[in-house]
Amino acid sequence: MAGKIEARLKELNITLPTPPAPVASYVPYVVSGNLVFISGQVTSAPEGLKYVGVVGTDLSLEDGQAAARLCGINLIAQLKAACGGDLDRVTRCVRLGVFVNAAPGFTQQPEVANGASNLMMEVFGEAGKHSRASVGAGTLPRNVAVEVEGIFEIR
Repeated sequence: MAGKIEARLKELNITLPTPPAPVASYVPYVVSGNLVFISGQVTSAPEGLKYVGVVGTDLSLEDGQAAARLCGINLIAQLKAACGGDLDRVTRCVRLGVFVNAAPGFTQQPEVANGASNLMMEVFGEAGKHSRASVGAGTLPRNVAVEVEGIFEIR
């Protein structure tokens, strides 16, 4: 029987991908006590990278939000792996770090980050409310628009 969070994902029409493998010398997540630290997730999709470019020049604010949401989906896929496949073990999204490949002068990083933040609240409800940092970056790996990292509490 599917758990509560799996049912919520289905209701939201979200299919979690196979968690992307690291592209460098790191692990996708670390479990320490009851916390899961998830490495930065980019805009990987089954067909390859999406939302490649600079938000504010190549991509719109709305594209940036969609990119952040996709990163959030990849974050949840890694979280599911860290929880042994049981997302009902998640008790809290503690913190998100959102990095935006931003044009000089672009100041809407918080609005871009809402793409990932809103997803966490849609999926996990009250437990999805979190602290956050949203930062503009001069460039990101593979020139993706957004990268999101996260810390989650599990039981």
